[in-house]
Amino acid sequence: MEYLDFELPIKDLEEQLSKCIALGKESGINIDSAYKEIEEKIIKTKHNIYDKLTPWQTVQLSRHPSRPYSLDYCMSITDNTFIELHGDRNYADDKAMIGGIGKIDGKSFMIIGQQKGKNTKERQFRRFGMPNPDGYRKALRLMKMAEKFNIPILTLIDTPGAYPGLEAEERGQGEAIANNIRQMCSIEVPIISVVIGEGASGGALGIGVGNKVYMMEYSWYSVISPESCSSILFRSWEYKEVAAESLKLTPKHSYELGIIDGIIKEPLGGAHYQPQEAFNSLKSKILDAYNELEKLSPEELVEHRQNKFINIGDYNG
Repeated sequence: MEYLDFELPIKDLEEQLSKCIALGKESGINIDSAYKEIEEKIIKTKHNIYDKLTPWQTVQLSRHPSRPYSLDYCMSITDNTFIELHGDRNYADDKAMIGGIGKIDGKSFMIIGQQKGKNTKERQFRRFGMPNPDGYRKALRLMKMAEKFNIPILTLIDTPGAYPGLEAEERGQGEAIANNIRQMCSIEVPIISVVIGEGASGGALGIGVGNKVYMMEYSWYSVISPESCSSILFRSWEYKEVAAESLKLTPKHSYELGIIDGIIKEPLGGAHYQPQEAFNSLKSKILDAYNELEKLSPEELVEHRQNKFINIGDYNG
């Protein structure tokens, strides 16, 4: 288990717990009382840390290398039926954007998401979850397929942003994202979107126009990352914590501002502590949302989705 800077008190206690267990096995001494005392300290320390996270600490936790990614959710929430589909039928198969069909409690869903890597080689292969235009065109192709066969769509958002490379701009990155947003506004099947980690900029919104939008408890959603915001405003990354606070990017802020429809509870400390618990929470929320949306006609779904985004924010016309 890797620990972030603010999690070091937990690391120290868990190391004490491991030593206590080892000592008990070696000496044959009953260490139940000591074990229980340290375990209680760990739980208390976790609450003291995770119940009072700053926005920047939430961002750090959303990037934890052990955190489950989109394919982990696809394999775990479906009934062992996820079949990945590939290619945009135009240029390439973007490995940073995954998609396919799977059954959740017997109901078919088209599941689309950004995929990061679990090690250096895979992160390079997946471009750290930053899709090219081909990825967004693949996602739209799969959404249109789902619409054709009346299959609801689930999108899993986890990206630091669309890929900023020259080749991406040459192939129309901005157009691909804008077209996805436009097309998603008129798709006639239910769309449920969940930010499972990072939700940055148009890279996230390119698959994020849903009838229902949710965030995992330790995720973030914003027009820009704190580091990039700090770099633009202050010409330095040193003010990333100030930027994170000002951007109002946590699930709590997004819910209060009416940007999302709810927050999906995670295990204490993050989904990486108890992945199955996180999978179950997300699956339950998806099924609840679908049961609500399936009652709407295609026309009502489109109107519902458009009104949802039109009504976000306060402004004077």
